[in-house]
Amino acid sequence: MSSYITVASRHMNLQEGTGAIEQLLIECYLSPGISTKELARKLLLPIPVTAAIKRELMKAGALVQDRGVKCTIECISWIEREWGFDGLDIEVHAALLSERRAEAIIRELADELDILFHNRPQVDVTIDQSQCTPETSLRRAILCLRQHALIGKRILCVGDDDLVSVSIGLLLQRLFPNRKHTATKVDVVDIDERFLHFIANLAEKSEFPIACHRKDLRHPLPHALMGQFDCIFTDPPYTLQGMSLFLSRGITALKCERGLPIFLSFAHKAPPFMLAVQREFLRMGLTVHANFPRFNAYEGAEMIANRSQLFILRTTDQTVPEYREAFQDALYTGEVRQTLRTYQCKHCSQQVKVGLREEIETIEQLKNEGCPTCSCDTFVLVKREQLSAK
Repeated sequence: MSSYITVASRHMNLQEGTGAIEQLLIECYLSPGISTKELARKLLLPIPVTAAIKRELMKAGALVQDRGVKCTIECISWIEREWGFDGLDIEVHAALLSERRAEAIIRELADELDILFHNRPQVDVTIDQSQCTPETSLRRAILCLRQHALIGKRILCVGDDDLVSVSIGLLLQRLFPNRKHTATKVDVVDIDERFLHFIANLAEKSEFPIACHRKDLRHPLPHALMGQFDCIFTDPPYTLQGMSLFLSRGITALKCERGLPIFLSFAHKAPPFMLAVQREFLRMGLTVHANFPRFNAYEGAEMIANRSQLFILRTTDQTVPEYREAFQDALYTGEVRQTLRTYQCKHCSQQVKVGLREEIETIEQLKNEGCPTCSCDTFVLVKREQLSAK
C-alpha cells in the first residue's frame, strides 16, 4: 500500500511540508471525531488549508467525516503498523501533552532517571561538558513528543553528556507498557567514550533502542548516518564555532525534508553574540520555531548561572550545513580564548586577525561588523596560532 501521506501530498504543495499531513493524521487517530477548527488550531494552520489536507486524506481513504473527523479502520491499522502506535497508552500520552496533567508523570519518571543517572561520568570541562538535571533531560524528551517528533521516528543526539537518549528510552517504556514498541530508534554520536559506554550499558540492561557511535565531530559523520534522521538534539560547546559545527553535522544527518525539528540547547548570551548566532541560523537556512528561555537546568554550571535556553529550529528548502568537510577552527571555549586566528573574507580576500588581544576579539564580533573592506560577513580560517601565557 502506498503511504497515505504520499497519496495525499500528490495534489498539494504545502509550504509546511508533508509533516503537516502526518500531524493531522495523528491528531485524528488520537482524537476521533475532532473538528476541522480544532485541527487547524493544533496544527497552527489556516482553516482552509486544514480543510484541504483533510479532503485529500479522505480521498486517499485515510479519513472519514462522521460527527467530526476520524481515521478509517484501515488507516488505524496502518498507523499502528507503520508508525508503531500499536500498544500506545492513550491516557498517558494525552496526559504528557498537557502542561498541567504531565507534572505527576514527570516527577515519577524524573525519580527513576535520578537513579539511572547516579553513576554517570563526571563532566570534562575541557570539552565544554555540563551536567543537566534528570528532569531537564526528561523534559527535552517530552518536548520532542509534543512536537510529534518521537514515536516512530529516528532520532540523533549530536553529543549526549545530558543522556537525552536514556530519557527517551524511559519515556517510550512508559508510553508503551507492553515493551513491544520497536519503531523508534535513537542514535548517539559523541567523542567521549565514557559516556558512550555508560549509555550503551544502560541501553542493554533496560532494553532502550539506542545505538552509540564514537565520533570526533571535527570530522564529517560516516555516510551510514547521513540523511537518515527525523530530528536531532544537541547541546554544543557555547562558542559560535561549536554551535555552527554541531548544527552542521546534525543537518547532514537529517532527511532532506522541510519542517524537521532541531532541538538546540545554548547558553544565554549578550545581544551581539545572539545576533551572530541567529545569523548562523539564517546562513544555514533554519527557522526559529520556538525559544524557551531558562528551559535547561544544570548541576554546578555557575558560569552560565545553571541555566540555558532551548531553541526548536526547523529545516527549510534552503537548509544547508555551514561545515561539510573537516573542521580546523578553535572549537571549545578554552581553545578560543587561547588562540590568535586569522580569517580571510570570502568575497574580497581581506585578512583579519581575531583574538583577545586584537581589535576584533571574537568571530561573532567579526561577523556582526563584517569585513572592514567590503562588509561581507562570511570568512574562512587561514591560520591559527597558540597564544603564550604572557
